Amino acid sequence: MGARLHKLAHDLRTTFWVVPSVLVALGTAAAFGAVAAEGADWIPEPLKSLLYEGGKSGARTLLGAIATSTIGVTGTLFSITIAALTLASSQMGPRLLDNFTRDRGNQVVLGVFLGTFAYCLVVLRQVRGGEDDLFVPRLALAGAMALAGLCVALLVYYVHHMSTRINIDTVIDLVRRELFAALDSLTLREPEPNSLEPGDIDLDWSNARRLADHRNGYLQELDVESLADWAQEAGARVRLLVRPGDFVVAGGCVALVYPPETKGAEEAVVRATALGAKRTSGSDLEYSVRQLVEVAVRALSPGINDPMTAIAVLDQLGSALCRVVPRHFPTGVTIRDGRVVLIRPVSNYAGLVDVCFDMIRQSGASAPSVAIRMLEILALVAEQERDGQRLAILRIHADKLVTDARKHLANKEDLRDLMARRRTFGAVAAHGGPARRAEP
Repeated sequence: MGARLHKLAHDLRTTFWVVPSVLVALGTAAAFGAVAAEGADWIPEPLKSLLYEGGKSGARTLLGAIATSTIGVTGTLFSITIAALTLASSQMGPRLLDNFTRDRGNQVVLGVFLGTFAYCLVVLRQVRGGEDDLFVPRLALAGAMALAGLCVALLVYYVHHMSTRINIDTVIDLVRRELFAALDSLTLREPEPNSLEPGDIDLDWSNARRLADHRNGYLQELDVESLADWAQEAGARVRLLVRPGDFVVAGGCVALVYPPETKGAEEAVVRATALGAKRTSGSDLEYSVRQLVEVAVRALSPGINDPMTAIAVLDQLGSALCRVVPRHFPTGVTIRDGRVVLIRPVSNYAGLVDVCFDMIRQSGASAPSVAIRMLEILALVAEQERDGQRLAILRIHADKLVTDARKHLANKEDLRDLMARRRTFGAVAAHGGPARRAEP
């Protein structure tokens, strides 16, 4: 159940309609409150002199004008924005449209405009005419004019915000922030106590029972603690075969349980996992990396041919790998009372580096500027990363890059420049930095 609650909380944080709905409700409540406060003794006399002084016809005209303009501007503005984002997605990728829907600024602007519309409708309903029943809520009308002024200010903010939001460098920086947040939450400051790698554990799974999942979708959330608690209480051990970000096929095997006669294992796995129609960055370390890589791969396509964007993505990926230098990856082994109760697949450094560079290298093999910058980034990472196993992984990618460059680069001068960067990387990996050293 914890995984489903985490998924629900994540969905509410990233869903576009939640904040606007709350602001519409607040606008409606504020309208009723302002009408009810009309004529209250607590209103200071100087403030009363600033309130609306017109009649019922003017009040209705004013409220109607504000309501009509706000709903009209809202529809036009967001229609134009969706069209602009659709065009931008052809270069950046449609998955990055989620950044628009998750943006709090966009949600607040829409919510204030719609809340103002709802406020004016409620107040308009309270305006009454007639000699015996004349009622013009002056305080509520002052609130409507204040909201109209706020809408004008937010309109200016929104135009500026969206014009910068669809800028490719801004989008890359936003995804980089998500990646940093995922790295901070899904990696560890210190290695796990009594940590064991799955390969170090000699357990026999040949007689384990296979657990199938009847659902279909991407694994978005995994409640490790609840599943480990269940395994401890049941006296069993579970080996998960999927991790957050993997696609689960209905009827496919997702876990093994031993002893095979353990009851309730299928239900425990279902309770501890939450599936959805798309990948999310909540528990999937590689999701934000893939978003950045998608931007770079699209930029390197023949239809766009924008190596500068790919270089900007490489800079951010290198920054992410430098952020991982002092951190540790979870092993995926959970031990309770000295006994292994859960083994699960997890992201590791080799997989992270593969996701960062493989697709960009394959797409940019014939672009000398991209290949050269990738080697420079590897050298900058090696300057800070002194772990031998991780440096070996970086060397593998440097060698892959050189192999591809020799096949695709026809200009000998480009190849000479690339080999100079490879020698610099080799020296930094072997002896330390600085990576930005002068070539002899």
